[in-house]
Amino acid sequence: MKKSYELDMCNGPILGKILVFAIPLMISGILQLLFNAADIIVVGRFTGSQALAAVGSTGALINLIINLFIGVSVGANVVVARNYGAKDYDGIHGAVHTSVLTAIWGGIILIFVGILLARPMLEMMGTPEDVIDLSVLYMRIYFVGMPAFMMYNFGAAILRAIGDTKRPLYFLTLSGVVNVVLNLFFVIVFHMGVAGVALATIISQAISAFLIILCLMKMDGPCHLDFKHLKFHPEQLKSMLRIGLPAGLQGAIFSISNVLIQSSVNSFGSQVMAGNTAAGNIEGFVYTSMNAVYQTSLSFTGQNMGARNYQRVDRILFMCLGVVAVVGIVLGGGAVLFGTPLLGIYTNDPQVIAYGLQRLHVVALTYFLCGIMDTLVGSLRGIGYSIMPMIVSLSGACLFRVFWIFTIFQALHTQFSLYVSYPISWILTASVHALCYLAVRKRAFAKREAEYAQSMTQ
Repeated sequence: MKKSYELDMCNGPILGKILVFAIPLMISGILQLLFNAADIIVVGRFTGSQALAAVGSTGALINLIINLFIGVSVGANVVVARNYGAKDYDGIHGAVHTSVLTAIWGGIILIFVGILLARPMLEMMGTPEDVIDLSVLYMRIYFVGMPAFMMYNFGAAILRAIGDTKRPLYFLTLSGVVNVVLNLFFVIVFHMGVAGVALATIISQAISAFLIILCLMKMDGPCHLDFKHLKFHPEQLKSMLRIGLPAGLQGAIFSISNVLIQSSVNSFGSQVMAGNTAAGNIEGFVYTSMNAVYQTSLSFTGQNMGARNYQRVDRILFMCLGVVAVVGIVLGGGAVLFGTPLLGIYTNDPQVIAYGLQRLHVVALTYFLCGIMDTLVGSLRGIGYSIMPMIVSLSGACLFRVFWIFTIFQALHTQFSLYVSYPISWILTASVHALCYLAVRKRAFAKREAEYAQSMTQ
């Protein structure tokens, strides 16, 4: 008898199932983040602060480029989850094959986009001359691995939609170990620097992609992947893009503001860049743990909307908000409390550590606000609204931060005045998201009832 990795999100106690779903997802996110962490630690320790700054300075730009496509994987998750909750197996089959084909083509497109735009966009960000050549080299090699990156993320979105967060964890554990080993091998033995850590990353991503595709091919039921059946199903693709494109644009919007902040950080020089990189990487572990709760709210809400369990949808949101606040406060506070030794993992330079601490005390300490904001977005997307959170994020995150950088930051040209724009934007945006959810929830439930009634007459 085969072990079932699926999770019934529509019945039984909510909190326990949220934790069963979210904890493997948290660990998976942390392991995925370790790809970049391993890169940064190895280059910081064995190559120097310039290489550390080079790898770190690409993060915001990479996210800007890939976020549109990653957003579509959010759409895939919601569509598969809703069809699964409604027991529409033909819909699940179409969504799975459409998702995988989208991942393949998206990855191919991203190879060319990343290679061609790396240097001009890094120059636009004001990347220092002593760093830019290394940054360009890292980005170009990194983007060669985009098809594997996309296939893993879309495959993981499909598995999450049916409640399976354990097998992506297993796959990332293996690929994460490979990444660390190859990092050390390429940098220490072959002295390949940033090229070595980029190559190690794409090899490890290829392994995780292969494993998750193999998993889908061996599955029974509607989620079974057969490459002979790969094609775009118009209805499923339309639903995925309707939810996913605004999600991707929202991610891109956040990335634009982060690119502007990175450009502002660059104005302080390579040491501040290195400190910002190390602190940002530590914060990433907090963020990815909170993001697991966002993914949980997305999948649980999607399935329960499909099953028409509307009271449960509200309870899921309240439970997820409580969980994400606890995760953010505990981990963000821990990052500040142990800031010096944690930053010491990335660099031996005391000045770089001091600059990193300045960021942690502002951003990490208030990071739970970002988690609350994202969880509200997850519920909004799960009930079928994606354009609305995109517009709110455009106003509350991007436009506000742009305004802040060109006004407050210009008047008070300090790291604190730059970093404080993060928590202020999170408070504003989360407040509006909460009001939006209260305003549209009943309308979403009525729309789902109408869809169900229509399907019964067909």
